[in-house]
Amino acid sequence: MTTQDYAASVQGVALRVTRLDAAGNLLNGPGDSYTTTAFLRASFTPEYEEGDEIVEKSADGTIAVSYKAPDTLKRITMEIAIPEPDTELTSLMSGGLLLRKNYGSFSSPENESIGWSAPNVGDDPSGNGVAIEVWSFAVKDGKRASTNPYFYWIFPYAKLRQSGDRVIENGLLANTFEGYGLGNVKFGSGLDGYWEYPVATERPYSYARASWAPEGLKGFYTWHDQATNTISSKSLTSNVATLTTATAHGFEVGQTVAIADVDSTFNGTYVITAVPSTTQFRYAKEAGDVASTPVSPAGTVVRQRGYLDVDDFQSQGSTTGYNVPGADDYNPDLPIDFIVASTEDPTE
Repeated sequence: MTTQDYAASVQGVALRVTRLDAAGNLLNGPGDSYTTTAFLRASFTPEYEEGDEIVEKSADGTIAVSYKAPDTLKRITMEIAIPEPDTELTSLMSGGLLLRKNYGSFSSPENESIGWSAPNVGDDPSGNGVAIEVWSFAVKDGKRASTNPYFYWIFPYAKLRQSGDRVIENGLLANTFEGYGLGNVKFGSGLDGYWEYPVATERPYSYARASWAPEGLKGFYTWHDQATNTISSKSLTSNVATLTTATAHGFEVGQTVAIADVDSTFNGTYVITAVPSTTQFRYAKEAGDVASTPVSPAGTVVRQRGYLDVDDFQSQGSTTGYNVPGADDYNPDLPIDFIVASTEDPTE
């Protein structure tokens, strides 16, 4: 019989912030979800509305009626602090415009985020809000728990803005964001289907023990359910491995997969470089050529939960107006446009 192990939450492991639409749905396109381990703290405080107190006295001054209505939870207040001017995370949590520079060419852009511009005066900096997920270690007797070694915290709807002074000095320029959080049933099971208690998302915060956390990730990622398939054949030509699955795999270029039970040449974790058919995928592998050969017994391939938005997140943004949630002229029927591209020719 499994029992409670009474592990403690120690240290922050990862933070994921995801843009919401006006109805509270999670957005999962390029530039919509940012994961990082670089945060100083994520704190929250339950805020309660005090219940009315009713006291009536008799004519002689003694108390005839005394009643105190219960205090009720109305929201949480939140604070997130990051140790650097992280332009992409700042843009997600407090609006404004992301400034990007092209280090490639106009025909083959290689854009990098290098700055951020504040929201316009009068704009709502938090727009439609974000969903926030945080992971921490579960520690028992001085070491990580052997089962479900993480705490998984969810805040399904938060409205944040920058707070506090920004001081440029002989020291760290930290960035702090504060705001409030409420429930959001549209969060459901989350971007990758990993939150097992969607009914609880109508509440401002929840947590549960978990077996997985996005450790070591930093950047914009597109997320999906973890998926497993079987491998029926293998080949390798000119340092490119091609594997064939027994059924349609649903993989995309840029996703990370873990290969097992094929052989020592093909096993490992790789990034997909091509998808020639619904049952084939390719990745780079430096090794001698291998003719097309059946895999028996069948191997396995597991698609990891997220993949980095490298090639997809190349929007150059508008050159005149910007369709940013929270702006006076925001149009929810149009794509969100929050990127300013440098006007310099990268080849000059």
